[in-house]
Amino acid sequence: MFPVAIGLNHRSAPVEIREKMSFHPSQMQKALKELRDCPGILGAVILSTCNRTEIYAATTDVETGIRSIKGFFASHHGLEETILENYLYAHTLYDAVRHLYRVVSGLDSMVRGETQILGQVSTAYQQANDAGVTNKVINVLFQNALAVGKRVRTQTLIDQHPVSISYTAVELAKQQFGELQGKGILIMGAGEMSTLTAKYLVSAGATTVLVSNRSYEKAVLLAQECCGRAVRLDDVDQYLEEVDIVISATAAKRFVLMPERMQRIMEKRKNRPMLLIDIAVPRDIHPDVGRIPQITLFDIDDLRGVVDRHHQERELAAVQAEKIIDEEMDLFLKWHNSLFVIPTILALQEKGEQIRDLQVKRALEHLSGLTPKQEKAIRSMANSIVNHLLHLPIVNLKEYANTSQGHLYTEILQNLFDLDVNEAGTRPSLIVKKSQEQGFHRRAE
Repeated sequence: MFPVAIGLNHRSAPVEIREKMSFHPSQMQKALKELRDCPGILGAVILSTCNRTEIYAATTDVETGIRSIKGFFASHHGLEETILENYLYAHTLYDAVRHLYRVVSGLDSMVRGETQILGQVSTAYQQANDAGVTNKVINVLFQNALAVGKRVRTQTLIDQHPVSISYTAVELAKQQFGELQGKGILIMGAGEMSTLTAKYLVSAGATTVLVSNRSYEKAVLLAQECCGRAVRLDDVDQYLEEVDIVISATAAKRFVLMPERMQRIMEKRKNRPMLLIDIAVPRDIHPDVGRIPQITLFDIDDLRGVVDRHHQERELAAVQAEKIIDEEMDLFLKWHNSLFVIPTILALQEKGEQIRDLQVKRALEHLSGLTPKQEKAIRSMANSIVNHLLHLPIVNLKEYANTSQGHLYTEILQNLFDLDVNEAGTRPSLIVKKSQEQGFHRRAE
């Protein structure tokens, strides 16, 4: 069985195509079962996110499997295959495995190293399991892919370097105060940046979030999203006297917080430390506010500098992640080729034994009066001839099994000797068990 991956993402297709190609969670079980019934598909997983829609499948015939998946995409979403061809990409065999490993590690994401994709892949695999459409190859592939994604993040820390302005603002607040739970936080503005910031604040554990905006109605809506409280702009000074952190992202054309105003506020605060983060363009907070004792001020350029450094850190981490994926690819390659090699070796040995037994029987029928010792010598000679003839093909096939061409050499040998190979026999399952004992599988099938 061979893995294949067919799909599109944020690089290959515009958002209007990605929207049409997405699978709603309520449709997933039905879609998975329809896909499983397509010609050549023995196991499958559908991964559908806002930035990608991909089908991973196991097939015994790559060309048939790819045609089935493309046809399924077209029929399920009511699109012409000729149109889809402009946006779809196809990865086969070990390229498909490497692609999934890179996807789950965040290396193929719009934001390199993002964490959300790990959970999305896990959910997609669980949905396929629930629908009963996975098989041994899909199970091993996805169980190990999820382990690869976790290993990459643990060893490279690729997701520990925030690369969005809003997220970085929250991280700066955490660095300044530690835990955000119990800290008073005021968000000034209710636009997109403020909304993202509010979301990150809640994820970081903030429990006391105030929202102020020129439009009080918008402030109320944003406050509801982050379980906070809206405050009127005219009353904001009294809250500035109380909060620990201010994150400002208004659409004002002039400075909102001036030094004189903040000086008065700090006197009423009795100089209790305060963190101001200005992510507005143009700026909301006059730069001289940062000169006031006990006030720490970061503006958009400060945050962009941090983001740029974090981008560099993620790129370095990505290089390390690719090395980890190379190591994991070698493990998968050896396991996958063993599925072909061991049954083929067994079939070759069995065919040799059948030929040996048949020829020995014919020879003994033409030879009469042989002593038991002579008969034993004939059988031993026939057995030795077969073993010597098969020795090099078997040794070489085992060596090829550790290369990316192992399955091809195996197929050639099967065709040359016209072997009847039972891939679902008991011996391959022993190989899987051995791999599990060696730590290749992170979770039992």
